[in-house]
Amino acid sequence: MTGTLAAIGAGLAAIGAGLGIGKIGGSAMESIARQPEAASKIQTAMLIAAAFIEAVALFAVVVSLIA
Repeated sequence: MTGTLAAIGAGLAAIGAGLGIGKIGGSAMESIARQPEAASKIQTAMLIAAAFIEAVALFAVVVSLIA
């Protein structure tokens, strides 16, 4: 039973990370389309935000597998 709950927790963390990064990517592409001259700043901010989301998702997977 514990393994099943850990798998569900890891899956939810992966789904959350996918949705978050998808939202960031879509918003960044829309922003770059509106202001192409700001593309480098937008891309940098997008990559930093994606890294934070990945870190939180990885932490959630580790916690779900430990617990």
